[in-house]
Amino acid sequence: MEKAINRQQVLLQHLNPSASSFSSHQNNSALSASACLAGDSAAYLRTNVFGDDVVIVAAYRTALCKSKRGGFKDTYPDDLLAPVLTAVIEKTNLNPSEVGDIVVGTVLAPGSQRASECRMAAFYAGFPETVPVRTVNRQCSSGLQAVADVAAAIKAGFYEIGIGAGLESMTTNPMAWEGSVNPRVKQMEQAQNCLLPMGVTSENVAYRFGVTRQEQDQAAVESHRKAAAATASGKFKDEIVPVATKIVDPKTGDEKPVTISVDDGIRANTSVSDLGKLKPVFKKNGTTTAGNSSQVSDGAGAVLLMKRSVAMCKGLPILGVFRTFCAVGVDPAIMGVGPAVAIPAAVKSAGLELDDVDLFEINEAFASQFVYCQKKLELDPQKINVNGGAMAIGHPLGATGARCVATLLHEMKRRGKDCRFGVVSMCIGTGMGAAAVFERGDCVDEPCNARKVETHNLLSKDAR
Repeated sequence: MEKAINRQQVLLQHLNPSASSFSSHQNNSALSASACLAGDSAAYLRTNVFGDDVVIVAAYRTALCKSKRGGFKDTYPDDLLAPVLTAVIEKTNLNPSEVGDIVVGTVLAPGSQRASECRMAAFYAGFPETVPVRTVNRQCSSGLQAVADVAAAIKAGFYEIGIGAGLESMTTNPMAWEGSVNPRVKQMEQAQNCLLPMGVTSENVAYRFGVTRQEQDQAAVESHRKAAAATASGKFKDEIVPVATKIVDPKTGDEKPVTISVDDGIRANTSVSDLGKLKPVFKKNGTTTAGNSSQVSDGAGAVLLMKRSVAMCKGLPILGVFRTFCAVGVDPAIMGVGPAVAIPAAVKSAGLELDDVDLFEINEAFASQFVYCQKKLELDPQKINVNGGAMAIGHPLGATGARCVATLLHEMKRRGKDCRFGVVSMCIGTGMGAAAVFERGDCVDEPCNARKVETHNLLSKDAR
Protein backbone atom coordinates (compact mmCIF):
# COMPACT_ATOMS: atom_id res chain seq x y z
CA MET A 1 0.00 0.00 0.00
CA GLU A 2 2.76 2.46 0.97
CA LYS A 3 4.64 1.70 -2.23
CA ALA A 4 1.52 2.33 -4.30
CA ILE A 5 0.99 5.74 -2.68
CA ASN A 6 4.64 6.63 -3.20
CA ARG A 7 4.38 5.74 -6.87
CA GLN A 8 1.34 7.98 -7.18
CA GLN A 9 3.18 10.85 -5.55
CA VAL A 10 6.14 10.48 -7.91
CA LEU A 11 3.79 10.45 -10.88
CA LEU A 12 1.99 13.57 -9.68
CA GLN A 13 5.32 15.30 -9.19
CA HIS A 14 6.11 14.83 -12.86
CA LEU A 15 2.61 15.93 -13.93
CA ASN A 16 2.58 19.10 -11.85
CA PRO A 17 4.47 21.74 -13.84
CA SER A 18 4.80 24.10 -10.86
CA ALA A 19 6.31 21.63 -8.46
CA SER A 20 10.03 21.14 -8.16
CA SER A 21 9.66 18.70 -5.32
CA PHE A 22 6.82 16.78 -3.82
CA SER A 23 6.19 15.60 -0.32
CA SER A 24 3.20 14.09 1.38
CA HIS A 25 2.49 17.26 3.35
CA GLN A 26 1.99 19.42 0.22
CA ASN A 27 -1.77 19.67 -0.11
CA ASN A 28 -2.19 23.01 -1.86
CA SER A 29 -0.89 22.09 -5.30
CA ALA A 30 -3.19 21.76 -8.31
CA LEU A 31 -2.47 18.02 -8.39
CA SER A 32 -2.35 15.98 -5.23
CA ALA A 33 -2.79 12.42 -4.11
CA SER A 34 -6.29 12.12 -2.73
CA ALA A 35 -9.19 9.75 -2.43
CA CYS A 36 -11.25 9.39 -5.59
CA LEU A 37 -13.98 7.31 -4.03
CA ALA A 38 -17.14 7.96 -6.05
CA GLY A 39 -19.51 10.26 -4.23
CA ASP A 40 -17.14 11.82 -1.72
CA SER A 41 -16.16 15.46 -1.68
CA ALA A 42 -12.94 14.76 -3.57
CA ALA A 43 -15.20 14.21 -6.57
CA TYR A 44 -16.97 17.53 -5.95
CA LEU A 45 -14.04 19.80 -5.14
CA ARG A 46 -12.47 19.89 -8.59
CA THR A 47 -9.73 22.34 -9.45
CA ASN A 48 -10.51 22.31 -13.19
CA VAL A 49 -6.93 23.42 -13.82
CA PHE A 50 -7.05 22.08 -17.35
CA GLY A 51 -10.47 23.57 -18.16
CA ASP A 52 -11.46 20.61 -20.29
CA ASP A 53 -14.88 19.82 -18.85
CA VAL A 54 -18.02 20.76 -20.79
CA VAL A 55 -20.09 23.72 -19.63
CA ILE A 56 -23.36 25.36 -20.64
CA VAL A 57 -23.23 29.12 -21.10
CA ALA A 58 -26.77 29.68 -22.41
CA ALA A 59 -30.07 27.78 -22.53
CA TYR A 60 -33.30 29.21 -23.94
CA ARG A 61 -36.65 28.01 -25.19
CA THR A 62 -39.77 29.30 -26.83
CA ALA A 63 -43.03 29.31 -24.98
CA LEU A 64 -44.84 25.98 -25.41
CA CYS A 65 -48.21 26.24 -27.07
CA LYS A 66 -51.14 23.90 -27.59
CA SER A 67 -51.00 22.01 -30.85
CA LYS A 68 -53.51 23.06 -33.55
CA ARG A 69 -55.16 25.70 -31.40
CA GLY A 70 -52.39 27.51 -29.56
CA GLY A 71 -50.11 30.43 -30.29
CA PHE A 72 -47.90 28.54 -32.77
CA LYS A 73 -50.62 26.80 -34.77
CA ASP A 74 -49.73 28.90 -37.83
CA THR A 75 -45.96 29.01 -37.29
CA TYR A 76 -43.60 27.01 -39.50
CA PRO A 77 -41.25 24.66 -37.61
CA ASP A 78 -38.12 26.44 -38.86
CA ASP A 79 -39.56 29.72 -37.58
CA LEU A 80 -39.81 28.10 -34.13
CA LEU A 81 -36.19 26.97 -34.10
CA ALA A 82 -34.56 30.10 -35.52
CA PRO A 83 -35.37 32.41 -32.55
CA VAL A 84 -33.74 30.16 -29.95
CA LEU A 85 -30.67 29.67 -32.13
CA THR A 86 -30.47 33.44 -32.49
CA ALA A 87 -30.85 33.92 -28.74
CA VAL A 88 -27.94 31.72 -27.66
CA ILE A 89 -25.65 33.64 -30.02
CA GLU A 90 -26.87 37.18 -29.42
CA LYS A 91 -27.12 36.89 -25.65
CA THR A 92 -23.53 35.63 -25.41
CA ASN A 93 -22.08 37.83 -28.19
CA LEU A 94 -20.56 34.70 -29.70
CA ASN A 95 -19.36 34.72 -33.29
CA PRO A 96 -21.66 32.13 -34.93
CA SER A 97 -18.86 30.94 -37.19
CA GLU A 98 -17.12 29.50 -34.12
CA VAL A 99 -19.87 26.90 -33.56
CA GLY A 100 -18.61 23.45 -34.53
CA ASP A 101 -22.02 21.80 -34.96
CA ILE A 102 -25.73 22.27 -34.33
CA VAL A 103 -27.55 19.08 -33.29
CA VAL A 104 -31.35 19.24 -33.20
CA GLY A 105 -33.54 16.66 -31.49
CA THR A 106 -36.78 16.12 -33.39
CA VAL A 107 -39.24 13.24 -33.62
CA LEU A 108 -42.32 13.36 -35.80
CA ALA A 109 -41.33 15.05 -39.07
CA PRO A 110 -39.90 13.06 -41.99
CA GLY A 111 -36.14 12.93 -41.44
CA SER A 112 -34.86 14.59 -44.60
CA GLN A 113 -37.50 17.32 -44.51
CA ARG A 114 -36.83 18.22 -40.88
CA ALA A 115 -33.08 18.18 -41.49
CA SER A 116 -33.59 20.73 -44.27
CA GLU A 117 -35.84 22.85 -42.06
CA CYS A 118 -33.20 22.90 -39.32
CA ARG A 119 -30.53 23.95 -41.80
CA MET A 120 -32.85 26.71 -43.03
CA ALA A 121 -33.46 27.83 -39.43
CA ALA A 122 -29.71 28.12 -38.87
CA PHE A 123 -29.44 30.46 -41.86
CA TYR A 124 -32.39 32.52 -40.58
CA ALA A 125 -30.54 32.80 -37.25
CA GLY A 126 -27.42 34.21 -38.90
CA PHE A 127 -25.14 31.19 -38.99
CA PRO A 128 -22.77 31.03 -41.94
CA GLU A 129 -22.79 28.16 -44.41
CA THR A 130 -19.66 26.74 -42.75
CA VAL A 131 -21.58 25.67 -39.62
CA PRO A 132 -23.06 22.17 -40.06
CA VAL A 133 -26.44 20.98 -38.79
CA ARG A 134 -27.82 17.53 -38.11
CA THR A 135 -30.84 16.01 -36.43
CA VAL A 136 -31.17 13.19 -33.89
CA ASN A 137 -34.21 11.13 -32.93
CA ARG A 138 -34.51 9.14 -29.73
CA GLN A 139 -38.21 9.80 -29.33
CA CYS A 140 -39.10 11.91 -26.29
CA SER A 141 -35.47 12.25 -25.17
CA SER A 142 -34.29 13.69 -28.51
CA GLY A 143 -33.64 17.20 -27.18
CA LEU A 144 -31.63 15.83 -24.26
CA GLN A 145 -29.84 13.42 -26.59
CA ALA A 146 -28.83 16.39 -28.76
CA VAL A 147 -27.29 18.12 -25.74
CA ALA A 148 -25.50 14.91 -24.72
CA ASP A 149 -24.20 14.36 -28.27
CA VAL A 150 -22.71 17.85 -28.38
CA ALA A 151 -21.17 17.43 -24.92
CA ALA A 152 -19.62 14.12 -26.00
CA ALA A 153 -18.24 15.64 -29.20
CA ILE A 154 -16.65 18.51 -27.27
CA LYS A 155 -15.17 16.07 -24.77
CA ALA A 156 -13.81 13.98 -27.64
CA GLY A 157 -12.12 17.03 -29.14
CA PHE A 158 -14.16 17.16 -32.37
CA TYR A 159 -14.87 20.84 -31.71
CA GLU A 160 -14.90 23.24 -28.77
CA ILE A 161 -18.31 24.93 -29.16
CA GLY A 162 -21.64 23.37 -30.12
CA ILE A 163 -25.40 23.78 -29.81
CA GLY A 164 -27.79 21.06 -28.68
CA ALA A 165 -31.35 21.96 -29.60
CA GLY A 166 -34.85 20.52 -29.84
CA LEU A 167 -37.80 21.21 -32.12
CA GLU A 168 -41.33 19.88 -32.52
CA SER A 169 -44.42 21.22 -34.21
CA MET A 170 -47.13 18.70 -33.38
CA THR A 171 -49.49 20.92 -35.31
CA THR A 172 -47.49 20.38 -38.49
CA ASN A 173 -46.53 16.77 -37.82
CA PRO A 174 -49.12 14.89 -35.76
CA MET A 175 -48.32 11.47 -34.32
CA ALA A 176 -49.05 8.86 -36.99
CA TRP A 177 -47.61 5.68 -38.50
CA GLU A 178 -46.83 5.92 -42.20
CA GLY A 179 -47.00 2.84 -44.41
CA SER A 180 -47.76 -0.76 -43.47
CA VAL A 181 -46.51 -2.65 -40.42
CA ASN A 182 -44.28 -5.68 -40.86
CA PRO A 183 -46.49 -8.72 -40.06
CA ARG A 184 -43.47 -10.34 -38.42
CA VAL A 185 -44.11 -8.11 -35.42
CA LYS A 186 -46.90 -10.45 -34.35
CA GLN A 187 -44.36 -13.21 -33.71
CA MET A 188 -42.63 -11.34 -30.87
CA GLU A 189 -44.46 -9.75 -27.96
CA GLN A 190 -41.79 -7.16 -27.18
CA ALA A 191 -41.68 -5.99 -30.77
CA GLN A 192 -45.47 -5.83 -30.87
CA ASN A 193 -45.49 -3.77 -27.68
CA CYS A 194 -43.38 -1.15 -29.44
CA LEU A 195 -46.55 -0.30 -31.36
CA LEU A 196 -48.73 0.19 -28.29
CA PRO A 197 -50.28 3.67 -27.99
CA MET A 198 -48.46 5.59 -25.30
CA GLY A 199 -51.69 5.95 -23.35
CA VAL A 200 -52.04 2.19 -23.19
CA THR A 201 -48.56 1.90 -21.68
CA SER A 202 -49.69 4.49 -19.12
CA GLU A 203 -52.63 2.30 -18.19
CA ASN A 204 -50.27 -0.67 -17.91
CA VAL A 205 -48.07 1.22 -15.45
CA ALA A 206 -51.04 2.34 -13.38
CA TYR A 207 -52.49 -1.18 -13.23
CA ARG A 208 -49.23 -3.05 -12.65
CA PHE A 209 -47.92 -0.73 -9.94
CA GLY A 210 -51.15 0.39 -8.32
CA VAL A 211 -51.12 4.07 -9.20
CA THR A 212 -54.64 5.34 -8.48
CA ARG A 213 -56.74 7.80 -10.43
CA GLN A 214 -56.74 10.09 -7.39
CA GLU A 215 -52.93 10.12 -7.30
CA GLN A 216 -52.74 10.88 -11.00
CA ASP A 217 -55.24 13.71 -10.92
CA GLN A 218 -53.57 15.21 -7.85
CA ALA A 219 -50.21 15.14 -9.65
CA ALA A 220 -51.76 16.99 -12.59
CA VAL A 221 -53.26 19.63 -10.31
CA GLU A 222 -49.88 20.18 -8.66
CA SER A 223 -48.19 20.52 -12.05
CA HIS A 224 -50.61 23.25 -13.12
CA ARG A 225 -50.43 24.98 -9.75
CA LYS A 226 -46.65 25.17 -9.77
CA ALA A 227 -46.47 26.21 -13.42
CA ALA A 228 -49.04 28.94 -12.87
CA ALA A 229 -47.10 30.23 -9.85
CA ALA A 230 -43.84 30.23 -11.81
CA THR A 231 -45.47 32.13 -14.67
CA ALA A 232 -47.07 34.68 -12.35
CA SER A 233 -43.78 35.34 -10.55
CA GLY A 234 -41.89 35.78 -13.83
CA LYS A 235 -39.59 32.80 -13.38
CA PHE A 236 -39.92 31.64 -16.96
CA LYS A 237 -38.91 35.03 -18.37
CA ASP A 238 -35.25 34.10 -17.91
CA GLU A 239 -35.57 31.12 -20.23
CA ILE A 240 -38.30 32.03 -22.74
CA VAL A 241 -37.43 33.82 -25.96
CA PRO A 242 -40.38 35.82 -27.35
CA VAL A 243 -41.33 34.72 -30.87
CA ALA A 244 -42.87 37.15 -33.36
CA THR A 245 -45.32 35.21 -35.49
CA LYS A 246 -48.92 35.28 -36.74
CA ILE A 247 -52.32 33.87 -35.90
CA VAL A 248 -54.64 33.07 -38.80
CA ASP A 249 -58.40 33.25 -38.29
CA PRO A 250 -59.69 29.88 -39.56
CA LYS A 251 -62.98 31.42 -40.69
CA THR A 252 -61.80 34.55 -42.47
CA GLY A 253 -58.17 33.75 -43.22
CA ASP A 254 -57.13 37.09 -41.73
CA GLU A 255 -53.63 37.18 -40.28
CA LYS A 256 -52.89 38.89 -37.01
CA PRO A 257 -49.27 39.58 -35.95
CA VAL A 258 -48.53 38.42 -32.41
CA THR A 259 -45.56 37.90 -30.11
CA ILE A 260 -45.73 34.69 -28.11
CA SER A 261 -43.86 34.67 -24.81
CA VAL A 262 -46.06 32.70 -22.38
CA ASP A 263 -46.91 28.99 -22.22
CA ASP A 264 -50.57 28.79 -23.16
CA GLY A 265 -51.57 25.37 -21.78
CA ILE A 266 -51.34 26.17 -18.08
CA ARG A 267 -54.67 26.13 -16.21
CA ALA A 268 -54.23 27.82 -12.85
CA ASN A 269 -57.70 26.84 -11.60
CA THR A 270 -57.48 23.12 -12.33
CA SER A 271 -58.89 21.02 -9.48
CA VAL A 272 -59.08 17.35 -8.62
CA SER A 273 -62.87 17.49 -8.78
CA ASP A 274 -62.77 18.97 -12.29
CA LEU A 275 -60.27 16.36 -13.51
CA GLY A 276 -62.33 13.61 -11.91
CA LYS A 277 -65.14 14.36 -14.37
CA LEU A 278 -62.99 13.46 -17.38
CA LYS A 279 -63.43 10.05 -18.93
CA PRO A 280 -60.52 7.67 -19.51
CA VAL A 281 -59.23 7.82 -23.10
CA PHE A 282 -57.36 4.57 -23.67
CA LYS A 283 -59.14 1.91 -21.63
CA LYS A 284 -62.64 1.38 -20.35
CA ASN A 285 -62.59 1.87 -16.59
CA GLY A 286 -59.02 3.08 -16.94
CA THR A 287 -57.35 5.99 -15.17
CA THR A 288 -55.47 7.89 -17.90
CA THR A 289 -57.34 10.97 -19.12
CA ALA A 290 -56.59 14.07 -21.16
CA GLY A 291 -56.26 15.93 -17.86
CA ASN A 292 -53.54 13.76 -16.31
CA SER A 293 -51.47 13.32 -19.47
CA SER A 294 -48.90 15.62 -21.05
CA GLN A 295 -50.17 18.21 -23.48
CA VAL A 296 -49.61 17.92 -27.24
CA SER A 297 -47.54 21.01 -27.96
CA ASP A 298 -45.41 23.09 -30.33
CA GLY A 299 -42.07 24.58 -29.27
CA ALA A 300 -38.27 24.67 -29.49
CA GLY A 301 -35.22 25.09 -27.29
CA ALA A 302 -31.45 25.50 -27.64
CA VAL A 303 -28.48 24.95 -25.34
CA LEU A 304 -25.02 26.43 -26.02
CA LEU A 305 -22.16 24.24 -24.77
CA MET A 306 -18.42 24.71 -24.89
CA LYS A 307 -15.15 23.66 -23.34
CA ARG A 308 -14.65 25.38 -19.99
CA SER A 309 -11.34 26.92 -21.03
CA VAL A 310 -13.03 28.51 -24.06
CA ALA A 311 -15.82 29.95 -21.92
CA MET A 312 -13.27 31.37 -19.50
CA CYS A 313 -11.21 32.93 -22.30
CA LYS A 314 -14.33 34.59 -23.64
CA GLY A 315 -15.40 35.77 -20.21
CA LEU A 316 -18.76 34.02 -20.46
CA PRO A 317 -20.68 33.22 -17.27
CA ILE A 318 -21.10 29.48 -16.79
CA LEU A 319 -24.74 28.55 -16.30
CA GLY A 320 -24.11 24.87 -15.69
CA VAL A 321 -21.69 21.98 -16.09
CA PHE A 322 -22.58 18.85 -18.05
CA ARG A 323 -21.67 15.89 -15.88
CA THR A 324 -23.02 12.71 -17.46
CA PHE A 325 -25.77 11.14 -19.56
CA CYS A 326 -27.32 7.69 -19.58
CA ALA A 327 -29.92 5.97 -21.75
CA VAL A 328 -31.41 2.61 -20.73
CA GLY A 329 -33.88 0.10 -22.10
CA VAL A 330 -37.04 -1.12 -20.33
CA ASP A 331 -40.11 -3.20 -21.18
CA PRO A 332 -41.95 -1.43 -24.05
CA ALA A 333 -45.31 -2.30 -22.47
CA ILE A 334 -44.47 -0.10 -19.47
CA MET A 335 -42.15 2.38 -21.15
CA GLY A 336 -43.07 5.06 -18.59
CA VAL A 337 -40.88 3.47 -15.91
CA GLY A 338 -37.77 4.56 -17.86
CA PRO A 339 -36.73 7.39 -15.51
CA ALA A 340 -36.80 5.04 -12.51
CA VAL A 341 -34.02 3.06 -14.19
CA ALA A 342 -32.14 5.85 -16.00
CA ILE A 343 -31.86 8.27 -13.07
CA PRO A 344 -29.99 5.92 -10.70
CA ALA A 345 -27.67 4.89 -13.54
CA ALA A 346 -26.81 8.48 -14.47
CA VAL A 347 -26.42 9.59 -10.86
CA LYS A 348 -24.09 6.69 -10.13
CA SER A 349 -22.08 7.48 -13.25
CA ALA A 350 -21.62 11.03 -11.93
CA GLY A 351 -20.20 9.67 -8.66
CA LEU A 352 -23.24 10.77 -6.69
CA GLU A 353 -26.17 9.35 -4.80
CA LEU A 354 -29.82 10.29 -5.21
CA ASP A 355 -29.75 12.29 -1.99
CA ASP A 356 -27.02 14.51 -3.46
CA VAL A 357 -29.35 15.77 -6.18
CA ASP A 358 -31.09 19.03 -5.32
CA LEU A 359 -33.52 19.34 -8.23
CA PHE A 360 -35.13 16.96 -10.71
CA GLU A 361 -36.85 17.79 -13.99
CA ILE A 362 -38.74 14.60 -14.84
CA ASN A 363 -40.92 14.79 -17.92
CA GLU A 364 -44.56 14.22 -17.05
CA ALA A 365 -45.52 12.13 -20.08
CA PHE A 366 -48.35 10.70 -17.98
CA ALA A 367 -49.21 11.16 -14.34
CA SER A 368 -49.17 7.38 -13.87
CA GLN A 369 -45.50 7.00 -14.77
CA PHE A 370 -44.48 10.25 -13.10
CA VAL A 371 -46.04 9.18 -9.78
CA TYR A 372 -44.57 5.69 -10.10
CA CYS A 373 -41.03 6.97 -10.70
CA GLN A 374 -41.25 9.41 -7.80
CA LYS A 375 -42.42 6.69 -5.45
CA LYS A 376 -40.05 4.02 -6.75
CA LEU A 377 -36.99 6.24 -6.25
CA GLU A 378 -38.38 7.71 -2.99
CA LEU A 379 -37.71 11.24 -4.22
CA ASP A 380 -38.62 14.28 -2.18
CA PRO A 381 -41.63 15.90 -3.91
CA GLN A 382 -40.19 19.32 -3.02
CA LYS A 383 -37.26 18.62 -5.38
CA ILE A 384 -39.23 17.51 -8.45
CA ASN A 385 -40.60 19.78 -11.18
CA VAL A 386 -40.71 22.74 -8.85
CA ASN A 387 -42.07 24.95 -11.64
CA GLY A 388 -44.52 22.43 -13.03
CA GLY A 389 -44.08 19.89 -15.79
CA ALA A 390 -45.39 18.62 -19.09
CA MET A 391 -48.96 18.08 -17.88
CA ALA A 392 -49.18 21.86 -17.51
CA ILE A 393 -46.43 23.33 -19.68
CA GLY A 394 -46.60 20.85 -22.56
CA HIS A 395 -44.56 18.13 -24.24
CA PRO A 396 -43.35 18.95 -27.77
CA LEU A 397 -41.57 15.63 -28.16
CA GLY A 398 -38.24 16.62 -29.70
CA ALA A 399 -37.99 19.90 -27.79
CA THR A 400 -38.77 18.64 -24.29
CA GLY A 401 -35.19 17.70 -23.40
CA ALA A 402 -33.84 21.14 -24.30
CA ARG A 403 -36.76 22.79 -22.51
CA CYS A 404 -36.08 20.82 -19.34
CA VAL A 405 -32.38 21.69 -19.40
CA ALA A 406 -33.20 25.39 -19.70
CA THR A 407 -35.79 25.24 -16.92
CA LEU A 408 -33.48 23.27 -14.61
CA LEU A 409 -30.37 25.41 -15.05
CA HIS A 410 -32.16 28.73 -14.63
CA GLU A 411 -33.84 27.48 -11.47
CA MET A 412 -30.52 26.23 -10.10
CA LYS A 413 -29.01 29.63 -10.80
CA ARG A 414 -31.81 31.34 -8.87
CA ARG A 415 -31.33 29.08 -5.87
CA GLY A 416 -27.59 29.69 -5.66
CA LYS A 417 -25.28 27.71 -3.43
CA ASP A 418 -28.12 25.75 -1.86
CA CYS A 419 -28.62 23.98 -5.19
CA ARG A 420 -25.61 22.17 -6.61
CA PHE A 421 -26.72 19.15 -8.67
CA GLY A 422 -29.71 18.68 -10.96
CA VAL A 423 -31.10 15.87 -13.10
CA VAL A 424 -33.18 15.90 -16.28
CA SER A 425 -34.96 12.66 -17.17
CA MET A 426 -37.78 11.27 -19.28
CA CYS A 427 -39.36 8.04 -20.45
CA ILE A 428 -39.06 7.13 -24.11
CA GLY A 429 -41.55 5.46 -26.47
CA THR A 430 -40.79 1.80 -27.38
CA GLY A 431 -39.36 1.26 -23.91
CA MET A 432 -36.39 3.35 -22.84
CA GLY A 433 -35.40 6.01 -20.36
CA ALA A 434 -32.79 8.77 -20.40
CA ALA A 435 -31.24 10.97 -17.73
CA ALA A 436 -28.48 13.57 -17.52
CA VAL A 437 -26.75 15.12 -14.50
CA PHE A 438 -25.85 18.80 -14.39
CA GLU A 439 -24.00 20.92 -11.86
CA ARG A 440 -24.64 24.58 -11.15
CA GLY A 441 -22.09 26.62 -13.02
CA ASP A 442 -20.74 29.02 -10.40
CA CYS A 443 -20.03 26.37 -7.77
CA VAL A 444 -17.12 28.05 -6.06
CA ASP A 445 -18.81 27.80 -2.68
CA GLU A 446 -18.16 24.96 -0.26
CA PRO A 447 -20.60 22.16 -1.13
CA CYS A 448 -23.25 21.89 1.53
CA ASN A 449 -24.11 18.27 0.76
CA ALA A 450 -20.69 16.70 0.28
CA ARG A 451 -19.63 13.84 2.48
CA LYS A 452 -16.36 14.17 4.37
CA VAL A 453 -13.26 12.54 2.90
CA GLU A 454 -11.53 10.08 5.18
CA THR A 455 -7.98 10.99 6.18
CA HIS A 456 -6.13 8.77 3.74
CA ASN A 457 -4.40 9.15 0.39
CA LEU A 458 -5.64 6.11 -1.48
CA LEU A 459 -5.36 5.91 -5.24
CA SER A 460 -8.88 4.47 -5.38
CA LYS A 461 -11.35 2.66 -3.23
CA ASP A 462 -9.92 -0.63 -4.55
CA ALA A 463 -6.55 0.19 -2.96
CA ARG A 464 -7.82 -0.26 0.59
